[in-house]
Amino acid sequence: MLFTELGLRAELLRAIAEQGYDTPTPIQQKAIPAVMTGRDLMATAQTGTGKTAGFTLPILHRLANCPKSRASRRPRVLVLAPTRELAMQVEESVRTYGTHLALNSLAVFGGVGINPQIAALRRGVDILVATPGRLLDHVQQKTVDLGGIEILVLDEADRMLDMGFIRDIRKIIALLPKQRQNLLFSATFSPDIRELAGGLLDQPVSVDVAPRNTAAETVTQRVIETNREQKKDLLLHLFATLSLNQVLIFARTKHGADALSRHLEKAGIKAAALHGNKSQGARTRALGDFKDGRLVALVATDIAARGLDIDSLPHVINFEIPNIPEDYVHRIGRTGRAGLEGEALSLVSHDERPFLRDIEKLIRRDLERVVVAGFEPAAHAAPRPAPPPRPPRKAQVPDRTPNRNSPQKSCGPQLHRSGGRHR
Repeated sequence: MLFTELGLRAELLRAIAEQGYDTPTPIQQKAIPAVMTGRDLMATAQTGTGKTAGFTLPILHRLANCPKSRASRRPRVLVLAPTRELAMQVEESVRTYGTHLALNSLAVFGGVGINPQIAALRRGVDILVATPGRLLDHVQQKTVDLGGIEILVLDEADRMLDMGFIRDIRKIIALLPKQRQNLLFSATFSPDIRELAGGLLDQPVSVDVAPRNTAAETVTQRVIETNREQKKDLLLHLFATLSLNQVLIFARTKHGADALSRHLEKAGIKAAALHGNKSQGARTRALGDFKDGRLVALVATDIAARGLDIDSLPHVINFEIPNIPEDYVHRIGRTGRAGLEGEALSLVSHDERPFLRDIEKLIRRDLERVVVAGFEPAAHAAPRPAPPPRPPRKAQVPDRTPNRNSPQKSCGPQLHRSGGRHR
């Protein structure tokens, strides 16, 4: 099947051809016709299957076929995404495929100033892509009107639920018109997702192209067994011998990502860290530089890498394998996307072998073991370095907390920010 057989507008086919595509992926073949009919959709699709174009293309088609009144500046489509990065990437897809259409789009998310977003909303937006927290900020400030929403998309709904967004999602849904098209995309179909879908979707078309907890067949997966203290040198060896030019590397912690990024930089490898402690500007720059080839390595934590969409990424390296097996599937799903081939290498030390067994049990396959000469694992794990000795305890200071009758300094009213909301 070709894109030209799906009934899409000529402007969209032109944009698709300009991106070098002619054949839709399985999720696109199934989702595009369903969305174009106006039916609700429940799609189970793993990352890298082309699902974003699977809903942006038919949405653009529908909006272009039914233009709104010039006087209306309200958004017609709302896409909810769990992370800033995913929101930016969805909106980029909208702009890419809608380049020949007179439609406007905007991504709103936290971590950046809200005033430019307010100004853009006032000018008018057709397709609004948002993280739930920042969208509710706009609702509270009355800077967005959701009364004109015709299509609602929940992208990576399972991840939004895992991140604690269910209350925010329900608040947002309550603000939308009752008559609308609903599209729900999820990597898994858990009981919580079933419950959400049951209250949201009306006789949906069901599309399933991603068996749960499986990796793309186009990804070659190998395990390199080594010692914990040799990992950094082994990583440099892989860069030298494999001629790696674009690698997404996963570390387990923010501190570890920073340390590994600095180690690569000292060795002359252009690298940057990506994690939740980085500012939004720094994260955007790092991702942009990586996509453009100005960085060879991007060292990321699991949370920061959620939803990353990097075309033709050839290599993923697990410097540390995750202790949650499902995270392994998400990690290696960054490569081997949309039918392209990719390679995932995992550096595994003695102490990580139980994690590896859990991963293999989850994906129901044994991963190929490789030993690199000069970095062979020892028969037994070396003991971890002893923690530094604790400093001696300071002498106990008498409790000087004032009693209830003592005069206390007034701090004025306490201002609380929502610290638990992801934006």
